[in-house]
Amino acid sequence: MEPQVGAAASVIAATDFSFWTLFTRADYIVKSVIVILIFASIYSWALIFEKYRVFRKIYKSSEQFEEDFVNSKSVKVLLDKTDPDSKDPMTIVFRSGAKYLAENERQSQNSLPEKLKIVMDVAIDKEVEKYENKLTFLATVGSVAPFIGLFGTVWGIMNSFQSIAISRNTSLAIVAPGIAEALFATALGLLAAIPAVVAYNKFTSNSRKYTQKLENFSQTFISII
Repeated sequence: MEPQVGAAASVIAATDFSFWTLFTRADYIVKSVIVILIFASIYSWALIFEKYRVFRKIYKSSEQFEEDFVNSKSVKVLLDKTDPDSKDPMTIVFRSGAKYLAENERQSQNSLPEKLKIVMDVAIDKEVEKYENKLTFLATVGSVAPFIGLFGTVWGIMNSFQSIAISRNTSLAIVAPGIAEALFATALGLLAAIPAVVAYNKFTSNSRKYTQKLENFSQTFISII
């Protein structure tokens, strides 16, 4: 009776494919792959939520600034009205141009627009660096995570074949746990990569549109001056 109970328990353990069981049964290489992919996925999601808030915030603040810009009586009045510590990229670009204009109003009118454009382009580049910061991490996770998961899969399958060779038993009960561990690594790789790729494409598109918005504002500002 007792051997039958022990055999039943071993069968149940062998057919337990929960996350924790798959992780604990894996060797240190596969465990390392799983941990790396989990941390990459968690950090990717944190970055996704952060960038979502960033782009939502700057689009909203820039719309408000554009309204103030259209209704403003003069550049000086708007410059005095804007917050020097503003985090809005369009406000920062405007302030860089307006301050340069105020400090160089006696400069030759022929060279002023060109130099003003350079100043505002530099300000735009700095702001682009800020809201595009860490986007390359999403691209890296999207391209590398599947291969890291595949490495874990290949390693796990190799271990499964070794188990078959040692036990000289090709039954599903012997092969299945190792194959499940191996495929679990691939699943985690895809789980980390797919959201990262989608988010990277989305935020890259948002960045291009917003950068174009800043450049259009810069051109409008210089044309008005």
